[in-house]
Amino acid sequence: MTTVGMIGSGNIGGTVARLAVAAGYDVVLSNSRGPESLRELVEELGPRARAATVQEAAEAGDLVVVSVPLKAYRDVPVEPLAGKVVLDTNNYYPQRDGQIAELDSGATTSSELLQRHLPAARVVKVFNNINFRHLGTLPRPTGAPDRTALPIAGDDADAKAAATALLDRIGYDAVDAGPLAEGRRQQPGAPVYGVVYNSDPQDPQRSTPADAATVRAALAAA
Repeated sequence: MTTVGMIGSGNIGGTVARLAVAAGYDVVLSNSRGPESLRELVEELGPRARAATVQEAAEAGDLVVVSVPLKAYRDVPVEPLAGKVVLDTNNYYPQRDGQIAELDSGATTSSELLQRHLPAARVVKVFNNINFRHLGTLPRPTGAPDRTALPIAGDDADAKAAATALLDRIGYDAVDAGPLAEGRRQQPGAPVYGVVYNSDPQDPQRSTPADAATVRAALAAA
């Protein structure tokens, strides 16, 4: 049984952890504040979840979800993630992260920065384009007519296959957006960012299923 390590357990990370536990995964949670701060979440998730340090979560995970502010990406431990599939949920928000010249110029993307920091890991960009509330309410069983898709981008085919398998088990289809550099098409401001999962601007918390064709069209329009 696959263990999912969580580096960052906030809105997106915590939601992914809930979905993973519901799908039968074991989850090791961590954040920058230490295991004690995760007691309530661990109690909510039950016996399949435990809290640990960031280093321990990185070591324990067969798959590791990195869900930290971009400005903290250099704090992600390098050695324990060598050879592992790392699912990057992050986005660049200058008002939070400060200005990063390489991203402002379009020379690279946030996930490529993480990949550069983790040279022996296999980074896949996923979960970054959907609001955590929508992420928690849109899962559907495989084959459901109203199943939602999420885009993934990465340079390693096996890593993308692992990400696709995780998505399938937690209730989502995957749309391959191409190599990691193409993750720019699912970043903030792109057509697939957020809006495809909410068709009611008056009620931003209301979720709307978006199938693979819808997600592909939005990626193509970027």
